[in-house]
Amino acid sequence: MEITIERFNEVIAGLEAGTIRVAEKVDGVWKVNSWVKEVILAGFKLGKMVDMSTEGFPFFDKDTYPVRNFSLESGVRIVPGGTSIRRGAYVAPGAIVMPPAYINVGAYVGEGTMVDSHVTIGSCAQVGRNIHISASTQIGGVLEPAGAMPTIIEDGAFVGGNCGIYEGTIVQEGAVIASGVVITSSTAIFDSTTGQFIERNADGRVVVPRGAVVVSGSKPIKKGPSAELGVSLYCPVIVKYRDEKTSGSVRLEDILR
Repeated sequence: MEITIERFNEVIAGLEAGTIRVAEKVDGVWKVNSWVKEVILAGFKLGKMVDMSTEGFPFFDKDTYPVRNFSLESGVRIVPGGTSIRRGAYVAPGAIVMPPAYINVGAYVGEGTMVDSHVTIGSCAQVGRNIHISASTQIGGVLEPAGAMPTIIEDGAFVGGNCGIYEGTIVQEGAVIASGVVITSSTAIFDSTTGQFIERNADGRVVVPRGAVVVSGSKPIKKGPSAELGVSLYCPVIVKYRDEKTSGSVRLEDILR
């Protein structure tokens, strides 16, 4: 079915209001709304290139995707210093965005979440409530193909600085990702509490379990010349599951909110 500019604007308005989402949790399972992504993708074809330059900074993009407008009534703290939030992104009241940060179309950022300096939240990424995305972290975008599940960070998780969470990874509720951890669709996560690697979910996605505390680690290569030389490969490691001590160290400060 052909997507008109009127339909595009209707869906984009719903995304910005949080009434339409690219992905939703249904009966405990995340489901992608591929039709929403199809509308987002159609927006690039429907738009035309325009000059969006401001105050000497050159910007040229499709007129369907300008910077999103906020007002005081939006209830979002957008601290001065160079942040850009694209049209079609939802940022909930009570969220905080530190400068500079970038939030792309289709992304969802929940209440009480802190998006720290130099953070990028990619297209269609779903970031829940009361999360801290620490400085210089990238939450990868997954815009196409339309049926692909976006990257998801569930409520109450904590993501340390200089992390990269990409390619449809799901970080479940309350998980703690230590600084410098990178997780992609091909990453094997080792659970040191069980001595086993974490299995992918039914959709083949990498899932960080609820409450897991993940740090950067390595695993040895066991065959060939690399094994003889003692070479190891990068491997995120679950060192424990969240306890009172962990919760205290990553607790969000209410006074900031």
